[in-house]
Amino acid sequence: MIFAGLILLLIGFLTGISILWTVGIILLVVGAVLWILGSVGHAVGGRRHYW
Repeated sequence: MIFAGLILLLIGFLTGISILWTVGIILLVVGAVLWILGSVGHAVGGRRHYW
């Protein structure tokens, strides 16, 4: 999810499409939150680890 957010941010920045920029930021933030929750030991979505 983090990589998808980065790709959308890059495409949105290069093409000037603001909706891709916004969706990329949202995916990046959600991916980072899930990664942090998974790394501290909380079960995320029924899994002990979130990659």
